[in-house]
Amino acid sequence: MIPHLLKLIWNKKKAHSLLIVEIWASFLVLFGLATLIVVNVRNYREPMGFTYENVWAIGLKSNQDTVALAEKLQRVTQRLKAYPEVMSVSRMSSNFPFSSNQMNNGIEYKKRKVMADFYATDENFAKTLDIDVTEGNWYRSADSVGKYAPIVINQRIKDELFDNENPLGKIIGDRFKVVGVINTFKAKGEFMSDKPAVFELFKPNAIWNDTVLLKVKPGTDAVFEAKLVKEVAAMLTGWNVEVDYLTDSRKNQHNLVLVPIIIALIVSSFLLINVALGLFGVLNLSIAKRRGEIGLRRALGATGSGISTQFIGEIWVLATFAMLIGLLFAVQFPLLNVFDLQASIYVIAIVMAVAIIYGIVTLCALFPSQQAAMIQPATALHEE
Repeated sequence: MIPHLLKLIWNKKKAHSLLIVEIWASFLVLFGLATLIVVNVRNYREPMGFTYENVWAIGLKSNQDTVALAEKLQRVTQRLKAYPEVMSVSRMSSNFPFSSNQMNNGIEYKKRKVMADFYATDENFAKTLDIDVTEGNWYRSADSVGKYAPIVINQRIKDELFDNENPLGKIIGDRFKVVGVINTFKAKGEFMSDKPAVFELFKPNAIWNDTVLLKVKPGTDAVFEAKLVKEVAAMLTGWNVEVDYLTDSRKNQHNLVLVPIIIALIVSSFLLINVALGLFGVLNLSIAKRRGEIGLRRALGATGSGISTQFIGEIWVLATFAMLIGLLFAVQFPLLNVFDLQASIYVIAIVMAVAIIYGIVTLCALFPSQQAAMIQPATALHEE
């Protein structure tokens, strides 16, 4: 059966060449789209490592003010803690969760080096975002007194730098001392991969860490926000005071991920529709041209299901040939470790693309093949 189908397709290779190219292109597009979807679904299923509900980020920009900045920031932080609506307050660098800002640097231990995201925070950061420390403890203000700056690392850094070693108490780069380990911290949202992260306790006189995180009581509304901004602005004359809700910032980060995926889905859908229409048209034309062949086969005893199976088999062989060419390209991604993704992601994407292509070609072949199965031998031979 298979050799016969291959011979039929080879005899019409010119007519089928365009379809092969279309199926090949569709497979590659689906492979890329499936890879993107699998990566984001896997990331989404991993925990973020912190909570963001009822957390506000207040950005304080000094503008032209250069007088006693550290004291002013400390005074504002203490005032914010006094509000009954506020449950927790933490000061940190401008790269707060879901923000567009980013700070990264290399971190090295025993000739192993990792590029990590750095966050400068105070001792209340973990409490404000409900971060669980799995090993050791979160740093305290008293830890700033000493030769080494205390840091907390995430599990990703522990795996890459320390393997099976206990990281607690280890000195990194003659500057940092590890005091705690957390699990994950996906600062850009659920769709972000878990990147290496380092949390460093900043000095009390630091002036660049001008973002304040507030965890407010549930139900706190814009009335309190307006009151808070007004009082802070009065304390910091000439400063800019901006409030970001982490829930809103999270939605913006989601849009950055989901919009390209939606656009890719639309483009892929149009491409697949064109391929499906092309297959449907070619099969109908093929049946019209081969009515005599079909009638002769029916006269020789071929059943309707046999005729239908032949046409579906032809399109399956055609699709298989096109996807084999596509697989030559697709398998290069896991073999060459492109984009530093796990090989299993590419394998799942290939399986998804193959299944979708076979599903589409089968659906396109069902109706024409059933029409061919209904052709009666007397009618077909009479027309010939």
